[in-house]
Amino acid sequence: MKAALFDLDGVLVNTEPLYSQFWGEMGKKYDLPYDDFADRIKGTTLPQILDTYFAPELHQEITAAVEAHDANMEFPLFPGAIEFLTQLNQRGIPCAVVTSSGADKMEHLWQSHPGMRELFSAVVIDSDVTHSKPDPEPFLVAAKKLGVDPKDCWIFEDSFNGLLSARRAGGFVVGLATTNPLHELEYKADVVIDSLSDLLGNDEIFG
Repeated sequence: MKAALFDLDGVLVNTEPLYSQFWGEMGKKYDLPYDDFADRIKGTTLPQILDTYFAPELHQEITAAVEAHDANMEFPLFPGAIEFLTQLNQRGIPCAVVTSSGADKMEHLWQSHPGMRELFSAVVIDSDVTHSKPDPEPFLVAAKKLGVDPKDCWIFEDSFNGLLSARRAGGFVVGLATTNPLHELEYKADVVIDSLSDLLGNDEIFG
């Protein structure tokens, strides 16, 4: 491992249930013909969601609803998240967070968890890419920012779109069974774990 790339929601912070509820309600409110709408959009940026599923005249209204939701969101950390990031930093392994979230949400996250931002050598958000997950671009951008080859990166993901993006980027893919059942991730990742706490103190993973 020369670098570690982390998705945010569902990997570092336990916010996926909140987003699933929010987008599920939005799908019903606007009569979208998808029972699995909240799952369909995991890992994609808001502009992509708006352009794909909503009429242009609704974009401003939905954006305002998303901003209000994010402004009041809490960011509960998964057990072991900060500890594992700290362990990587202590070993000189650069870390990047790779998310489809926007700048305002990220600022809210950093304010909620002082000191967390310093654990990342790079941050990739929605405005840094042209194509969101499952396209590999977000992770390729992160690897470039860190100055490493994507194949030398461990990529931590939980969603199907994110796992496909990580696989296409060429990294070593670690699937976290925090959003989807472990058995549904087994063929989408190189290894599957329950949480980052499973890796704490495991010197073998550093080669």
